[in-house]
Amino acid sequence: MESDSGERGLTGGDRDAVLHAVSSAVLAVTRHLSVREVLQVIVRSARTLLKARYAALGVPDDDGSFAEFVAEGVSDKQWDAIGPLPRQHGMLAAMLRDAEPVRLPDIREDPRFEWWPSAHPVLKDFIGVPIRDADQVLGIIFLSNKRTPGGFSPADQDLLTLFAAHAAIALTNARLYERGRELTVVEERTRMARELHDAVTQKLFSLRLTAQAAASLIRDDPERALAEIDRVQRLAGEALAELRAVIVELRPAALDRHGLVETLRKHVALLDRLYSEKITFDAPEDGHACGLPPATEVTVLRVAQEAVHNALRHARASSIAVRLRLPGSRLTLEISDDGGGFEVDGPTSRGLGLVSMHGRAEGVGGSLRVASEPGAGTTVYLEVPA
Repeated sequence: MESDSGERGLTGGDRDAVLHAVSSAVLAVTRHLSVREVLQVIVRSARTLLKARYAALGVPDDDGSFAEFVAEGVSDKQWDAIGPLPRQHGMLAAMLRDAEPVRLPDIREDPRFEWWPSAHPVLKDFIGVPIRDADQVLGIIFLSNKRTPGGFSPADQDLLTLFAAHAAIALTNARLYERGRELTVVEERTRMARELHDAVTQKLFSLRLTAQAAASLIRDDPERALAEIDRVQRLAGEALAELRAVIVELRPAALDRHGLVETLRKHVALLDRLYSEKITFDAPEDGHACGLPPATEVTVLRVAQEAVHNALRHARASSIAVRLRLPGSRLTLEISDDGGGFEVDGPTSRGLGLVSMHGRAEGVGGSLRVASEPGAGTTVYLEVPA
C-alpha cells in the first residue's frame, strides 16, 4: 500500500516524540531474552506506540497454524470463548505469502478477509506488518481499532515497519539465546550424569557386595558379620554424601521452565505455606533477571535457598524477606530475618554453609556479605554480574 507523503509530514517536535516512542519501545523489547517475553513486549509496545485497541503477533509453524500467537486487548475469558489458535487463512495467510505491509480502513470489506469466530472482537481499521529476517518471515504483527479518529495513517505504517525491523533483531537474539541455553543445559546434564555414574555407582556396587558378605557370615561368624555391617553403614553414608554433592550442582528444571524470578517466587510461596514464619518475596515486575547466564541463575537460587533454610532452622525469626534488585549491571539478592542473629566470625557460623555460599558467589564473579549480630537479626547480601 502506497504511503501518502502529504500525510506524514512531521514537525521537529513531532519527529522527536516519535523517535523517542520508538526508542522506548525498542528498549523495552531488547531487555528481554525469553522468546515468549519478547513476543509479549513487542505486541504491548506496538499497541502503545500506535494507540490501538487490539494488537496481536503470530509466529507461523510448518503445519498451517501458528507456533505462537500473542494478543493484547483481549481478556482471558474472551480467549476461552474464541477457541483454538487461528490457522493461516484469510488475511493472515495473505500477509505470510506476500510479506508486505497491509493498511485498511475496514478489514471486513477486503476480499482477502474470510471470517472470525463469533466471540472474536469486531475489528475495523487494520494495519499489519511482517517481522522479517532477510527473506524469512518470523511473524506478523497487526493492530486494529485505532483509539483516535481517522484510522491508521501512512505515518503509522512507517512507524510500525521501523519498529518491526528492530523487533526482528530482538526476536532472533532471543531464539539464539534460548538455543544456546538449551545446549548449555544438555552439556551440564551430560556432565552430571557422568559424575553420578563415576562417583556413586562404584560405591553402591561395593555396598551391595559388602551386604551380601555380611548376610553369608551372620550364622557362622557373627563377629565378622557385624564388622561388615559397620562397613555397609559407612559406605551408605559416603554414597549419600556424594549423591547429595552432585545433586546440589544440578540445574533445577524449574529454572528452564519458569526462569529465576518465577522459580524463586514459587519456592518462597511454598515455604511460606509450610512454615509458621512469614516469608515474603519482592522482585522487579518485569522479571529482567531472566537474562542472567545459567550458572549465575543457579548460584542466586542456591544461595537464596541456603540462606532461607538457615533462617528457618537457626534464627528463631518471625519473618524472612527475600529481595531481588537490578541496579545497573549488577543483580543483588538480599535475604533478611528478624531473628536472634549471631557473631559472624564466631564458632556458631561454621555450620551455616557460609563457606559454600561464598564459594558459589566467587565462582560466578560475584561477592557475598553477611551482616548480623546477636539480637539484631541477619541479612545475607549476594551481588553478581547481570
